[in-house]
Amino acid sequence: MGSYVLKRWTPEDEQFWKTTGHRIARRNLWISIPALMFSFSIWMLWSIVAVNLNRAGFDFSANELFWLTSLPALSGATLRIFYSFMVPIFGGRRWTAISTALLLIPALGMGFALQNPDTSYNTLMILALLCGFGGGNFSSSMANISFFFPKSHKGMATGLNAGIGNLGVSLAQFIVPIVISVGMFGALAGPPQMVVDATVAQPVWLQNAGFIWVPFIALSSLAAWFGMNDIADAKASFKEQAVVFKRKHNWLMCWLYVGTFGSFIGFSAGFAMLAKLLFPENDPVAYAFLGPLVGSLTRSAGGWVSDKVGGAKVTLYTFVLMTLSVVALLFVIPAEGQTGNFYVFLSVFIVLFALSGVGNGSTFRMIPIIFMTERLRDAEGKGEEARSRALIDAGKESAAVLGFTGAIGAYGGFFIPRSFGTSISMTGGVSAALWCFVGFYLSCVLLTWWFYARRNAPMPC
Repeated sequence: MGSYVLKRWTPEDEQFWKTTGHRIARRNLWISIPALMFSFSIWMLWSIVAVNLNRAGFDFSANELFWLTSLPALSGATLRIFYSFMVPIFGGRRWTAISTALLLIPALGMGFALQNPDTSYNTLMILALLCGFGGGNFSSSMANISFFFPKSHKGMATGLNAGIGNLGVSLAQFIVPIVISVGMFGALAGPPQMVVDATVAQPVWLQNAGFIWVPFIALSSLAAWFGMNDIADAKASFKEQAVVFKRKHNWLMCWLYVGTFGSFIGFSAGFAMLAKLLFPENDPVAYAFLGPLVGSLTRSAGGWVSDKVGGAKVTLYTFVLMTLSVVALLFVIPAEGQTGNFYVFLSVFIVLFALSGVGNGSTFRMIPIIFMTERLRDAEGKGEEARSRALIDAGKESAAVLGFTGAIGAYGGFFIPRSFGTSISMTGGVSAALWCFVGFYLSCVLLTWWFYARRNAPMPC
């Protein structure tokens, strides 16, 4: 196993990076990306499976279906808190391989459970919670990749890892409607369920939504075990990493990341069900993948632009535009005196997804810069050894904060679908939830401007 451990890793050394570092870092990145992508696919499976459950013979209320779409986000966000600290303890290669292999549990479990419409609701809830394994992987994956790249490349590297990884949401929402309509695994996957659409009975293999990912997850786990590396200098105990809980900017960035990634994953989880309730004459399954696709693609762009002009500036403008977009939604949804417009509704939501993706990239670019600046300020005038120590500490703290903010941000995947459901049950519509979003995004605008983006900000980044 020793051959997989990098004893010397100094990406800020330009000569080392050019001759050795960039090649190893990119190999680890390109193995990490598909592992994270399949993690997102498993995490968000219920966002599209729930829409099809009642068609396949199950019998659940709208509130029960919203719970199934939101539970993976709840468990995934909670697991992220622990996963944030796993890479420095176990090593990036080992943890990526193990955590990816754990995805086989919910994938196989859903494959068997969805064969039978008599499967209990409690069983489906447990499987929804187990899909949180996919959500947890994001924090450890981002923390791991951040160790491999120098400051000048962190925005693009983390943007690619997260951006292409986020495509797993769109991939699941695009692939699942196709694979459940075909008996692609034959007798191995069990018999189909019969669905009646417009008086025509059609077979549906809902279990394929779980089985389709099994071979890809297995291959990705093996690739991580045999192709990635552990970094010796990245080793740290939980106690060493826990110092980030005392850092003010850890908590400030958590708030901002709820606004960016929390919006992305929350809208991904809840959009299809929301569209089905507001515009029942339209098929949300045909469009559900578009928003996550756009948001995933713009994440890389957000990281790249932030490397050029600064993450704080990009984040500030992103939240301003997100606020205006939610206000626009209030004018196009069905309400008293207006029927609403589905295609404008869809278009505004796609804009929101795009902006959340840009913000995901820009906020994750801010974090390494903030903590490197803080540690270097502490080391000023203390000699070269203190400076070298500061760079190592900054890397460890940044990795922990990247993971922890990812954990807190992921709770948006639970609260956004639940806020839609609660708003509908209490007021008969979603306007109350949208006004809450407006207020929250405005708080993000003010926080970003005051601490990071204004002239003479205490931590420009």
